[in-house]
Amino acid sequence: MNVKRIAYTVSMGAGTALLGATVALAQAPGGSPQQQPSMPQSQTPSTGMQSPGTTPSAGAPTSSQDFSERAFITKAMEGGMAEVQLGQLAQQKSESNDVKQFAAKMVNDHGQMGDKWLKPVAQQMGISEPSGPSKKDKKELEKLQGLSAQDFDREYITMMVKDHQKDLKEFQSEAQTAQNPTVKQIADKGSQVIQQHLQIIEQIAKAHNVDVAGKEMSSNK
Repeated sequence: MNVKRIAYTVSMGAGTALLGATVALAQAPGGSPQQQPSMPQSQTPSTGMQSPGTTPSAGAPTSSQDFSERAFITKAMEGGMAEVQLGQLAQQKSESNDVKQFAAKMVNDHGQMGDKWLKPVAQQMGISEPSGPSKKDKKELEKLQGLSAQDFDREYITMMVKDHQKDLKEFQSEAQTAQNPTVKQIADKGSQVIQQHLQIIEQIAKAHNVDVAGKEMSSNK
């Protein structure tokens, strides 16, 4: 009996060890270490970015806070679409290399922000994707389309300084007040990108002697 009991105990101990190893393997990340993505959408917060259809905030807003966050995402998507279209237009109409390079950066950065950050979280929150820029941004686009190359550069630069100052304040504010961890992360990361854009366009404004006096300069903060 003692021999059988010892054999049984050894067998159970080995089985427990094997089960523990299996659980540890299942919990470990698969394959090689994941590369750090450049976009916060892929950096899922520890509080959990749930799959579409299971997030508690999906569907209609349930509170004023939820409504505010949904409005922020919608406005950010519209603004990003405008930046892409304005950047594409600037690449076509501008005769200045620095303006064209900045415009190309707008197309790339805001395109990625929309595709990798904003659209996925909008889907999870049950927010419909806007059909295009806001009416105000469409009017600005139409205005720029009718300008000559030199006038275009001045107007585009002025518009970009103004828009990025406004967007920076809105993103920074949302980063402070958002309760949804993913919205908060997008606002925080987005404000860093917009801050960089603002500093670049302010330098371009100085190079082109575009007067931005009276506007808060990021470089003076």
